[in-house]
Amino acid sequence: MEASAHWDGVYTVKLPEQVSWYQPHLTQSLQLIEQAGVGPDGYVIDVGCGVSTLLGDLLERGFRHVTALDVSAEALRLEQERLGERAGSVEWLQGDVTQVALPVQRYDLWHDRATFHFLTEAADRQRYVETARRAVKVGGHVIIATFDADGPTRCSGLPTMRYGSDAAQDTFGDGFRLIDSVQEAHRTPTGAEQLFRYFHLQRSV
Repeated sequence: MEASAHWDGVYTVKLPEQVSWYQPHLTQSLQLIEQAGVGPDGYVIDVGCGVSTLLGDLLERGFRHVTALDVSAEALRLEQERLGERAGSVEWLQGDVTQVALPVQRYDLWHDRATFHFLTEAADRQRYVETARRAVKVGGHVIIATFDADGPTRCSGLPTMRYGSDAAQDTFGDGFRLIDSVQEAHRTPTGAEQLFRYFHLQRSV
């Protein structure tokens, strides 16, 4: 099954508040975005945006150049419905992050919560990194949240990768500098605990 069909199915069967990764507000992401120093004039892309509250929170904070990317048309439809009139303030892109063509050196900040860990093939991870390297400005920031080293091995019926505190630097390699690594104990809507690891990297060259 293609990724788009799989995730369309997930968002058709479950409400946004029922998926395991749901949070009322992405507090850790917002803290790291603030730490990065990217303000309302910065260009931000939310990769694998799903139907989260981050876009709305960024708009509330005055961000004016926000792009949402997801492989699922259903997720984008639901998120646009959630935002209502504010959806017109967001640039919407449907596509696979390992294949999509993004503008070169456009973004000051690349955010991804719980997409990268679904890339179980090395070639897909390499394409992801190359896409980020092209799309993020020199000096720009990359914030990624994945399952931690002791996190789940599967999610939504798919296998996942897990990453320890130094794994992001090893994966992204030269051209990116690891600034911070933070663990989060995420409580799912059903009450289970999942360990996430947030990485804040900066594109150096």
